[in-house]
Amino acid sequence: MIGSYLLNLLLMVPLVGGLAFLSIWLMRKLQPGLAIGKRERAVKVVDAVPLGAMSRLAVVDFAGKRLLVAVSRGRVDLLSEAPAPAEFTLPDEE
Repeated sequence: MIGSYLLNLLLMVPLVGGLAFLSIWLMRKLQPGLAIGKRERAVKVVDAVPLGAMSRLAVVDFAGKRLLVAVSRGRVDLLSEAPAPAEFTLPDEE
């Protein structure tokens, strides 16, 4: 009687844990709106600095420009705009 209970317990606990892990993994992989793998994004947040409880200063790359924006509750203001720096690439080794 107790042996049957322990056997069921030893089989069911890892099975339930594995199913929980698998469902969380599948949810993260297949959830709409999330990137599957690496993809090119149109907007890239370079850096963000909190200015207070509800506001922050962010540097964003978009369309070949680097934008400095102030983000607060319900509002986004463009503060400055500059050309984005060129991407750093290593020279080909020959």
